Amino acid sequence: MSDLNITQTTIADDANQNKQNIVHEDERVKVLSPSMLVFKRFIRNKLAIVGTVIIAIMFLFSFVGGIVSPYDESQVFMGYESMSKDFASMTLNSDYRYTVKEGSEFPSSAKAEFILALNNGKTTFSSMGTNYSIIEAGEDVYQIGVMEPVVKASVVKGMVNVLNADGVAAELTEAFKTAISEKTETFTLNGVTYFVVNEGKEYSLNTLTEAALASYNVFDAYSADITLSYEFKYAAELAKINGETSFMADGMNYVVEDNNGIETIYLVNGSEKTEYALMSDYVIRAMDDDVFLDIDFKLALQNAVEENQSSITIPDEEGNDVIYTIERKNEQYTIKADTMTQVIKVYEAPSKEHWLGTDANGMDILTRLMYGGRISLMIGFIVVVIEVALGIVLGGIAGYFGGFVDGLIMRIVDIFYCIPTMPILIILGAVMDQNKTDPQLRIYFLMLIMGVLGWPGIARLVRGQILSLREQEFMTATEALGISVPRRIFKHLIPNVIPQLIVMATMGLGSIILTESTLSFLGIGVKFPYASWGNIISSVSNVYVMTNYWFVWIPAGFCILFTVLAFNFIGDGLRDAFDPKMKR
Repeated sequence: MSDLNITQTTIADDANQNKQNIVHEDERVKVLSPSMLVFKRFIRNKLAIVGTVIIAIMFLFSFVGGIVSPYDESQVFMGYESMSKDFASMTLNSDYRYTVKEGSEFPSSAKAEFILALNNGKTTFSSMGTNYSIIEAGEDVYQIGVMEPVVKASVVKGMVNVLNADGVAAELTEAFKTAISEKTETFTLNGVTYFVVNEGKEYSLNTLTEAALASYNVFDAYSADITLSYEFKYAAELAKINGETSFMADGMNYVVEDNNGIETIYLVNGSEKTEYALMSDYVIRAMDDDVFLDIDFKLALQNAVEENQSSITIPDEEGNDVIYTIERKNEQYTIKADTMTQVIKVYEAPSKEHWLGTDANGMDILTRLMYGGRISLMIGFIVVVIEVALGIVLGGIAGYFGGFVDGLIMRIVDIFYCIPTMPILIILGAVMDQNKTDPQLRIYFLMLIMGVLGWPGIARLVRGQILSLREQEFMTATEALGISVPRRIFKHLIPNVIPQLIVMATMGLGSIILTESTLSFLGIGVKFPYASWGNIISSVSNVYVMTNYWFVWIPAGFCILFTVLAFNFIGDGLRDAFDPKMKR
């Protein structure tokens, strides 16, 4: 019985040993599988692992970072700064200022003729077929009227003949003749003043209609709602000429108070006086047409100029004191004020709000780097896909068929090798600039062009590998089994080339990203508002920006450096992993 138990135990041990041997054999087979061998060789390469980690970080930074970022790719950040800006201008008036009567016209050409007439001592002038008369109301104050013709007359051998006098009173025609004979320019008849104008061989008799007022005085209203009429200004000028302290205009009474040569005009309503207008020798204008300068500001400014002060302090609408600086150049004064102005946060240094600062457009650099990584990586991978697809198809056909087909495709490859890629890309970029191609469409064109120009190297690799594989026994077997040509190429030949393709494509990714960055840096790649690492660096257009705002371009440069270096590490690791001569 004991012998039987010993025998059963021995059999059980042998079974367990066989099972363990089978398990070890399965593990041995698994370890020796090609994919596992490649993987183990790859992870044995520390630089390849570093490159993989870097690329993973870059993908997370670019594609996930843009999602979690609180800012948009093209979001512009604004802020407020205290800036000294031109607020107003002040000039000692040295030119005539014109007030046109309501309903009348006094164009610029007439103003020029008026000055010429004054300089020549004339009391009449003509402009664009209209006759004007000048009436001196006082020193440097003139009333300008438009002369309306009543009747004309001609002088023949000393005899005055009134032309077309029908409907004209005989008394008026006689007075007209007398004025011509006595060479009188004006006369009054029945309370109406008439003007005689010599028009060469003829004379014209005219009545006068007020058109404009010309003087050196400057009028400023106390309120933006007040409109100073022609009648008001004329009456105020007469009051100043005659030394009067009150006048009447537009049915209202006004009083004038002199304050060191500045006349303040008050509107009188019963026993109440309301500040209405100011008459002075200074022209004061706000730089912004929407800003109304009140009289208190103008008075304070004029007093400061008279006392040779360089600044004044005046409260604003909110009661805050504002310092206004007065700068003089000859007889012109520029008034500057420190105001809070909304500005773009250009080249703002790194902070809690913007970890890498802002760029020349006031956009967050960190967010632009995230979105720029998307563009750069996307362009790299899509261009590689285009290159590999074209290279596999053309290289596979050339390698399998050989002969004339191989010769034709290889000559096409030679032609593409002769094409200067960078000059072509620069020319096409300039053409897209000229045609103002949409920035998003421009990215698609860029990827397509780079892919079409970059496939010959892959095609030559595939063709060389297939030439060595097509004569082997497994290909003879596929031909014997009647497998179709496309299936032979893409099912049985191309998979044997995949390891070399993966290595070549991986190492080519870095080169493509560098090319895109170079094009964007030159301004012919990815265009604003889209970001790429290349056009982020291109914003550094001068030495001053490069040396003072390092945070604009150094991060993008490091992103390109690490990404290209990582792809090269991965490519080297894959090349070593696929090499059958590598030790296990």
